[in-house]
Amino acid sequence: MLNTNLKHLQTASELEKTIKENENVMVCCGRMGPMCIPVYGAMERIEGEYPDVAFYDMEFDNPESKIIRSLPECKNFRGLPFTVYYKNGEVVAATPSIQTKDQITEIIEREFVAKKEKKNA
Repeated sequence: MLNTNLKHLQTASELEKTIKENENVMVCCGRMGPMCIPVYGAMERIEGEYPDVAFYDMEFDNPESKIIRSLPECKNFRGLPFTVYYKNGEVVAATPSIQTKDQITEIIEREFVAKKEKKNA
């Protein structure tokens, strides 16, 4: 299990259940390394700003994380972490490698907040 303050996913079935039960899910699949730790930190800082988004981590080296590693959206990724954004059970964005808080926020705003506002308009 990763040493973060995020909620942890340890199995593929936990991930499937999470994306089924939550409209908006962000999962950061990585290690406790220099490219991943800043992403976890950014997620921890913004988690309270987005109550409609479920923020999770998943250990990259866990065989169960194959569910993320084998996604078509991740097939060409070379850098950790693999960060995947799900809306209504579907992948709407995926990014490799280190991301800043601003980059993460931009994706959340575009994929989750703006689409919700458009839906409610």
